[in-house]
Amino acid sequence: MKLITKISLGLATSSFLIFVGCSTAQPTISEESLGLRKVDLYSEDKVIPDETKYSKAAPSTSKTIARAFQDAPPMIPHDVDGMLPITVNNNQCISCHTPGVAESFGALPYPKSHTINFRPDTSLTKNGDIVKNGKLVKNTSSEKMEYVTINEMHQLSNSRFNCSQCHAPQSEGELVGNTFTPDYTKEDGAKKSSWTGTSLTEGLDTLME
Repeated sequence: MKLITKISLGLATSSFLIFVGCSTAQPTISEESLGLRKVDLYSEDKVIPDETKYSKAAPSTSKTIARAFQDAPPMIPHDVDGMLPITVNNNQCISCHTPGVAESFGALPYPKSHTINFRPDTSLTKNGDIVKNGKLVKNTSSEKMEYVTINEMHQLSNSRFNCSQCHAPQSEGELVGNTFTPDYTKEDGAKKSSWTGTSLTEGLDTLME
């Protein structure tokens, strides 16, 4: 009789523990709640992604896009059909964005920073040694960045020819909610860059020879 009682108490205790464990278990996460498409992971044929809608406005007729942060590269607000890819010998961007010309088109001229070559003259000796600006160097990496040069030019630097590396068209629509609010360091930061003059080399410990 005592054995039966102990067995009954053991079963009751186990059942109680299982009940408590189940009641405090984490809720199950469904496949439909994963990701942005809100369908199960096996319904690829039913997934309809948001349509990509780039601006079809002709150059000089579109509205500028506010910068995402201070000194952010301005994004392209107009149609770029037929302009890409950009190459050294075929860059249609500079036909409208060259200073002195851009103003007549109502376009934003590329800044002074784009007419500066920060790259040192680099070559290899017959022995494979690295030469920068006429000096032998053991390592191209340097915390002081003394190999950075400031060579001002009178036209767009060749190192800047690939405009779409930083500037890109923007698709309309909002895939997810966005509560980001930029905090500009300048009053006109949404429309104008402050990366000019001495700010071009701010933070760089360079040897300007």
